[in-house]
Amino acid sequence: MSRILIAVTHLLGAGHLTRAAALARAFAGAGHAVTLVSGGLPAALPRLDGIRLVQLPPVRITGTAFTALLDPEGAPVTAERLAARSHALRAAFAEATPDAVITELYPFGRRVLAPEFEALAEAVRGAAARPLLLASIRDILATPSRPERIAATHARLHSYDAVLVHGDPAFLPLDASWPVDEAVARRLRYTGYVDESDAALAPDGPRAGIVVSGGSSAAGLPLQEAAVAAASLTPGLSWRILVGRAVPEPAFAALAAAAPGNVVVERARPDFRALLARAALSVSQAGYNTVLDLLHGGCPALLVPFEAGHETEQRLRAETLAAHGLARVLPESDLTAERLAAAVLAAPPPGIGHAIARDGARRSVAIVEAMLADASLNRDEVRHFPSPGDLGLGSRASPRSPGEGKAVYLDAAVDFTPLTDALARAADAGRTTILWWRDDDAVAHTPALDRLLALAVRTGWPVALAAIPARAEPSLAARVADEAGIDLLVHGLAHTNHAPLDSKRAEFGSHRPLAALQADAAKALALAKARLGPRLLPVLVPPWNRLAPDLPATLPALGYQGVSAAHSLRPVAGLAQAHAAIDPVAWRAGGGLADPGGVVARAARAVAEGGPVGLLTHHLVQDAATWAFCERLLDHLAAHAAKDPASRISRAAALFAPTASPVSQTDPIFP
Repeated sequence: MSRILIAVTHLLGAGHLTRAAALARAFAGAGHAVTLVSGGLPAALPRLDGIRLVQLPPVRITGTAFTALLDPEGAPVTAERLAARSHALRAAFAEATPDAVITELYPFGRRVLAPEFEALAEAVRGAAARPLLLASIRDILATPSRPERIAATHARLHSYDAVLVHGDPAFLPLDASWPVDEAVARRLRYTGYVDESDAALAPDGPRAGIVVSGGSSAAGLPLQEAAVAAASLTPGLSWRILVGRAVPEPAFAALAAAAPGNVVVERARPDFRALLARAALSVSQAGYNTVLDLLHGGCPALLVPFEAGHETEQRLRAETLAAHGLARVLPESDLTAERLAAAVLAAPPPGIGHAIARDGARRSVAIVEAMLADASLNRDEVRHFPSPGDLGLGSRASPRSPGEGKAVYLDAAVDFTPLTDALARAADAGRTTILWWRDDDAVAHTPALDRLLALAVRTGWPVALAAIPARAEPSLAARVADEAGIDLLVHGLAHTNHAPLDSKRAEFGSHRPLAALQADAAKALALAKARLGPRLLPVLVPPWNRLAPDLPATLPALGYQGVSAAHSLRPVAGLAQAHAAIDPVAWRAGGGLADPGGVVARAARAVAEGGPVGLLTHHLVQDAATWAFCERLLDHLAAHAAKDPASRISRAAALFAPTASPVSQTDPIFP
């Protein structure tokens, strides 16, 4: 269990708070201790059991005046209130003693609150056991008009270990709204959109009626007023207009009084998604959470993006959806009752079918867990990702042992000579070196998985995906069903850490009774068989590569025929072993590519030790440099194996077959 602190201040609507609360619930659900610090107006937040909520002295704004902070009564904030907020935030940090601190939107936004966020960052930097510092941002940012503000944001990012981008780069990359330079790009970790809901609700009958919504704030009032007037022009249609709780009561009453008989005006409802599941058309703005509601239920959508105060976020999101055929757009500048009625009466836009990644809460947890994966992390080490100027291209990242220091850029040339020499020595000794590729933490069809499979196709390598049974979604098995050379392995049960706080992370470690480990292993295999389809191999890959020493001997009786970790285990009759020791990620540096020379040296040692030699990748968290290194390594080994019959690339299905021996590229099982 780790300790996580999330700091957020919502000003216009509750979208930022909603997303931060979703992340808090995801971390808490994964067994972490979570503190959620909110600096906006208090709001009802569901399902916060087990989460410590700290409310700062709240601030708010009127309209889009983001630099004019007000107190709850509408008076300008005083220096005393701001000082009290900063003190309370630092006190929450001191009490939580977090392992990771996440700031929602800052430093890309909330510049008016920079003093309190910078005080928090200073507390992080000064902590005896320095936590990770991460920014959490939505898919689209508001780019400042003044270049010096962009430069100031990028300078503040030097203190940050990573930026969690809650979007899908295949749909809408961050550089569509923000200037992403090389230093920023190294920190980006795309999570997918943050949507907690389960499978979409199926309509219980024909879709009917129009649902109009405008988010939680008063920013949707012009749309709701236009909808009331448009309903008068369309007496044959049924309208339901949902009004946010922040809309003042007099304005709400005026809407209700003006509504004709074919309109229901009511406050926003918690069953909004159920309403969309039955609606013939949704008319809404294009806020982050509203769009997720639409993507979830597949309701045909007409978007009227909020654009007051030169806001561009919703217009970009709406136009991107329209470009993908997922919605139609009526610009806010064109919003009149007549034009809205005409747009509604036109042929409805298509229902929303898509492959946009929406498991951002779970993937955020996985990314942060990976950055915290090594409990013995040297927290005194500076963990920001250095630039080529910091390191010198091609130089060692750290005086530590090879590959264990900071993340690095990938030089144009990687020296694979030590690995080539090790393969040659093995061949001279009469040994055949079996090469294979394992990738961990697969759970769903994501853009990162597509990238992994494309690399496998291009390089000609088979790859074994270690999938997490309890988190596996149907899209995973569907995505790999027709891919050649893909096998699925059992990556623990839920990838949950059961180790004590002062121990290295483990799901199947020796911290629990053997009977409990056996029960989880049996459950994992049964769940994997139910969810992963015919490509599944009964091979256990323990999360964090840690396995209680007494467990392997019991695995064959549970139905397993193989095990794969990082290093060899004691032989067990009926249990094949093939391990993956070549891990290019600099986990101790918080992510990124480890020193390439160190990774190559580790690969050479694995060849010298004998047995199958495995490359271990993590498609969900790899940065561009790590992908590039893996591609070069795969190409190099494939070229070597094509010339040297003593080096053979094997598919996992052959490695773990009960009687068969590993295969070469000339065998039928090799794709």
